Amino acid sequence: MKKKIEHGALLQHNGTITCLEFYGTAHLLSGAEDGLICIWNTKRWECLKSIKAHKGHVTSLSIHPSGKLALSVGTDKTLRTWNLVEGRSAFIKNLKQNAHIIKWSPDGERYVTVITNKVDIYKLDTASITGTITTEKRISSLRFITDSILAIAGDDEIVRFYSCDSQKCLGEFKAHENRIKDIYSFERERQHVIVTASSDGYIKMWNLDLNKIKDVPSLLCEVNTKARLTCLTVWLDQASEMKENSEKAATSSQANEDEKSSIVRKNKFHCTDKSNKRAKRKRKITPEKQKLEAALQKKKKKWNS
Repeated sequence: MKKKIEHGALLQHNGTITCLEFYGTAHLLSGAEDGLICIWNTKRWECLKSIKAHKGHVTSLSIHPSGKLALSVGTDKTLRTWNLVEGRSAFIKNLKQNAHIIKWSPDGERYVTVITNKVDIYKLDTASITGTITTEKRISSLRFITDSILAIAGDDEIVRFYSCDSQKCLGEFKAHENRIKDIYSFERERQHVIVTASSDGYIKMWNLDLNKIKDVPSLLCEVNTKARLTCLTVWLDQASEMKENSEKAATSSQANEDEKSSIVRKNKFHCTDKSNKRAKRKRKITPEKQKLEAALQKKKKKWNS
């Protein structure tokens, strides 16, 4: 991305690619209309494994935060769980309708599926639905802002925030003049940033305050691409972020070292001060002791004589 150099094309699927998801910087998963899910090594850009995932198209996939599991949905009305360690199917659940979005929560304790205008929330340990969110219009995109808060965009210009626990709408705001096609979110310096892309051609970045979720997020910046946008992804410069974090850690470490050395100096000062006082006391007491000892010795001599 920095050098803006094209690496080439990955030719493994026989149909249109419908979904892509990276896990870290070493692996990439791809799903397509041919029903295959391919696992790629991003260092050598080779296909490690090709799995016949669905009888129909693969419409969406999501990788668990641990990297050991993945979920996929397709046009065969199934939700499938994949064991990525062994590269095999682990569980199959039949759905009443075709789901077009599936997403893990950041903590990996729950996941959601989207069927038209309905979001079903599943719990990982039971694989059962714990709640359902229904919107007026078809859902085009959704993102987990936290482990329990979802940002949902449909075929309109409004972004809505829902609680996964109560399934209630926590707040909403008008982000664009036309329908929103995709949402992305990330956290930087303890700030929740939402990026939205719309059919009106605009990409906008918003700063969301979770303590004031009912208020309209502040607009950080916007750009008019003058194109009809259909999807969005965000490239975060991990190198600069790691450098920033390491600088903060170094500053914090230096501050801790300075604090420790200051405490040590204070302790040394107190110890030295105490030892000086003891020495002074000893110097004051020593002559008296000497006089007493001299007097006792004289008495002893008299008694002996």
